[in-house]
Amino acid sequence: MFERLDGGGTGHGGAEPNRTELNRSPSHSLQGKETRRGSATQRAGVAEGGAGQGAGRGRDRGTELRRMNEAEGLRQRRPLRPQVITEDSPAQEAKEGSAYSSKVFRVTFLTLAASLAVPLLGATVLLDCPIDPQPITLKEPPLLTGVLEPNNKLQKAERLWENQLVGPESIVNIGDVLFTGTADGKILKIEDGEIQTVARIGHGPCGTPEDEPTCGRPLGIRVGPNNTLFVADAYHGLYEVNPGTGETKMLVSTKTLIEGQKLSFLNDLTVTQDGRKIYFTDSSSKWQRRDFLFLVMEGTDDGRLLEYDTVTKEVKVLMVGLRFPNGVQLSPAEDFVLVLETTMSRIRRYYVSGLMKGGADMFVENMPGLPDNIRLSSSGGYWVAMPVVRPNPGFSMLDFLSEKPWIKRMIFKLLSQETVTKLLPKRSLVVELSETGSYRRSFHDPTGMTVPYVSEAHEHNGYLYLGSFRSPFICRLNLQHV
Repeated sequence: MFERLDGGGTGHGGAEPNRTELNRSPSHSLQGKETRRGSATQRAGVAEGGAGQGAGRGRDRGTELRRMNEAEGLRQRRPLRPQVITEDSPAQEAKEGSAYSSKVFRVTFLTLAASLAVPLLGATVLLDCPIDPQPITLKEPPLLTGVLEPNNKLQKAERLWENQLVGPESIVNIGDVLFTGTADGKILKIEDGEIQTVARIGHGPCGTPEDEPTCGRPLGIRVGPNNTLFVADAYHGLYEVNPGTGETKMLVSTKTLIEGQKLSFLNDLTVTQDGRKIYFTDSSSKWQRRDFLFLVMEGTDDGRLLEYDTVTKEVKVLMVGLRFPNGVQLSPAEDFVLVLETTMSRIRRYYVSGLMKGGADMFVENMPGLPDNIRLSSSGGYWVAMPVVRPNPGFSMLDFLSEKPWIKRMIFKLLSQETVTKLLPKRSLVVELSETGSYRRSFHDPTGMTVPYVSEAHEHNGYLYLGSFRSPFICRLNLQHV
């Protein structure tokens, strides 16, 4: 279009501009006025000669060309769309930013998880597991209501002889003198607040799990006729100890096969009043005391209840197939023996006299914790100590893992027994049972800060002396204050 306009010599001889486009232009009238003004200028400049007229007409035509070009630009330029700002714009931006951050987090998390999962998966595949756990079915723990209602009564106990002994598992008294066995293989006497060593069944060195088999580990301890002490050492066997002279006499060696099975983990014992029969537990023929957590987690059922006759020197097997048989206690009438089955959280009863002699049944089932030792109470019932509680309501790790052997395998491929033990809640519980096995009362330490790892409750002169398989002290609870 522009070339055709430039080709005309005067404004009349060239091609005519597109009138339709000009009429559409907002500046049409302005361009008309400029054209008339240009024509008047041309007529006034005729006298100046042909050269001047040509120059004037060229300038006017250029001015018109520029005006038309500007108008054409206005027609072709698209107006800018106004920016629409609404109240949702900041929220939308925040939402988009949040979505982006979420994506970044997910990618980072998945990358980190993958970087950890690969070596963990490799470890679980390549590393050996020290246990072969079996699925165990436990009932839902009993509700901690009524007499089992949680309280802080154990926190009223006082600590005695702190850091002067370690692991006083079981406690007895002769008069006001206390006796206990400790983690360093010693039998201790506590008289007038002073601690003395009565005997030592094993020999040093002591102090580590590796040393236990030679050092010895006295667990259950009882008083027999003539104030003789009977002791079950987890590694060495059944012993009689003179508390005055410290003389020790082996009654049953762990090296002796009993009905073709070795004694690997002697635990607790109970003695008839005449001293003729001693009933004791062998917690496992596979695991030793230092591996007690393996025994619980694996669910091994090779524990036994045995009877030793101090006259005939014979040992009989009374019960087999027990999962971690632990504490034992003769009834006041000595017609049955109660056996605490730790892994299963229950108490079995075996009849040793009367019409039901040789039979067995369940005394207490589905207890609120893992029972350790059991002792007579002054009311004719029984004290049961539980170092691990199965809270309900609440979460019980042992119950959760009971039917998940694959998780147990992974745990013990990656963690040691000591580490897992420290991860277990330290909550402690002591219950008193009636002579028929109903709950009379319960004492709790919900935090385990005062009485951790409780193993036994021994009643004497209005007090409960609380033993522990791990703590460096004995706790004493005044029963009149609870």
